[in-house]
Amino acid sequence: MPYFQHGNARIYYEDVGKGEPLISNHGLSEDGDYWGETGITAKLAERYRVISMDMRAHGRTVVEGEPYGFDADTMAADFDALADHLGVDRFHLLSHATGGMVAVRYAMTRSERLLSLMLTDTGSATIPTMPGMENISEEEIARRRREAEQAPIPPLEERIAGARLDARTNPFLFKMAEHPNFESMWKIYEGFLRRQDPKAIRKFYVSFYTDPDPRIEGLRNIKCPTLILLGEHDIVFLEPSELMAKEIPNARHVIIEGVGHMTAIEAPERTIKELLDFLATVSK
Repeated sequence: MPYFQHGNARIYYEDVGKGEPLISNHGLSEDGDYWGETGITAKLAERYRVISMDMRAHGRTVVEGEPYGFDADTMAADFDALADHLGVDRFHLLSHATGGMVAVRYAMTRSERLLSLMLTDTGSATIPTMPGMENISEEEIARRRREAEQAPIPPLEERIAGARLDARTNPFLFKMAEHPNFESMWKIYEGFLRRQDPKAIRKFYVSFYTDPDPRIEGLRNIKCPTLILLGEHDIVFLEPSELMAKEIPNARHVIIEGVGHMTAIEAPERTIKELLDFLATVSK
């Protein structure tokens, strides 16, 4: 299994296909198999060199001691480190959810290295407004974070059963839970849970989601072609995606009907079509 060392982080990646390089990351509690298990990596690899990475605290990537680097700036630097390690000059960047927060902030200062930017189901602030939490104070949010950090971690099977039970009320999973093919979709998501380190995910959660600023001036500085893609029922990121589409100069904004937050799992064929249609307009 391929790894590369970046400081104290041992970052897992997979490298398949030939063509223009495309680096991908993923969302919270996921890993590179978000694109792999849904068939999207294989389809993209027919035309591109697809390099899928597991972010810090996720999947098979391991951070060995402090500083953990569970912040957008450090994780954005991981893109450069991986590209440099593989001798890649410029690349397409494909991201999802939390990974998209990292990707868009990378592009604010490093878009000259990007052939294109693909942001799926995400926003440019690193603390999204969750349904029902619009009027909660910063003090209350901090208190809840402390409680989450100190709560005992249940055994693996109990965590998986709880996540499955809560899927229908989870703002990120509810459309997947309503889908007729939920069982096969859940197997993909369950795989993420089985591969993750719950202690690392907890540290990541309390460290990463801290900045409510969407950084509008930074969005305006993104110079590469950009795709903003999400499901029409992604209730957390509908407004943030509209803001990015408005402020990023060369952006295409696509909403997939009938789909929630997990676009690659819920609608892989439509996701592939939108990615390839966009890439066809920007590839050499």
